Amino acid sequence: MALLHNRVSNEELKQKLMEEVFPRTTISFYCYFPIQNPQEFRDYLYKNLHAINAFGRIYVANEGINAQMSVPSENFEAFKSFLYSIEHLNGLRLNIAVDDDGKSFWVLKVKVRDKIVADGIDDPGFSMERKGKYVNAQQMNELLKDQDTIVVDMRNHYEYEVGHFTNALEVPSDTFRDQLPMAVDMMKGNEEKNIIMYCTGGIRCEKASAYMLHKGFQNVFHLEGGIINYARQAKDQQLESKFIGKNFVFDDRLGERITDDVIARCHQCGKPCDDHTNCKNNGCHLLFIQCKDCATEFDECCSVECKDTVHLPVERQKEIRKGIENGQNIFNKSKARLRPRISPVNR
Repeated sequence: MALLHNRVSNEELKQKLMEEVFPRTTISFYCYFPIQNPQEFRDYLYKNLHAINAFGRIYVANEGINAQMSVPSENFEAFKSFLYSIEHLNGLRLNIAVDDDGKSFWVLKVKVRDKIVADGIDDPGFSMERKGKYVNAQQMNELLKDQDTIVVDMRNHYEYEVGHFTNALEVPSDTFRDQLPMAVDMMKGNEEKNIIMYCTGGIRCEKASAYMLHKGFQNVFHLEGGIINYARQAKDQQLESKFIGKNFVFDDRLGERITDDVIARCHQCGKPCDDHTNCKNNGCHLLFIQCKDCATEFDECCSVECKDTVHLPVERQKEIRKGIENGQNIFNKSKARLRPRISPVNR
């Protein structure tokens, strides 16, 4: 029986990825559909995707599937045929990455979750069967011309910061589960206006559109395939991109360039920059924006404290990570905690 989990270290897998001489294609997709036995479905996916050397991160739940993947380009048709052999996924739209070097993932992980996107919804009356209307890139651009159209970004602050649609509203929260009720509160009084929800690949805004309809809003739309699909359609159809900047993505790239606009700034010196990085200190790993000059000055760390830490002996670093000195900062992406973690630089 084939192993249904990876048994090789991340370091070795990354090295193997860098040594590959064939191209890979980065793909994302999702689908809301009933899965009676998520664990069985998970094992079925892993076995077949591992056989074609696919990497990526896949979540499976009773409500459906959510996936971001890297597939050898020569195996793309085999991947597509396998996916489409599954009844509910036959003909599913696949979002192909816009700005892709093929190095987005180095291991295959398929996990069973309670939901494919955590939403915090416990209302038994809510259903994904009734959701907003899809809009494509051309329809999105047309709706944006209407003064009665409100565009709502259903992504996190660190995604919005580096790129968003012109005049899009940010829902100021760190989690999707908090954003849903906040979006409803923000939109009160606009029940009859056109409301377009959007996100990276479509999974969050599709659920958000259903939630808005559930809460009494009437003209709710969501961007089909999210920013990834919009950017590809705009390019293919030579449409003006109303999304400006960079689209944050949840893989090793941390972003794909949509337009040349740089709308964010380095969190340390304030210079125009939209390159995300994780703090090099293994006891921090804060996600933040850092320019090349600050990366050199701070040794790819978010602060003087973290810079000092990475130069300590490894055993001392491990002691610090085990202690209370970390607080809640490990892998923290909270907007509220972002600024205090960054030490100002006087130039």
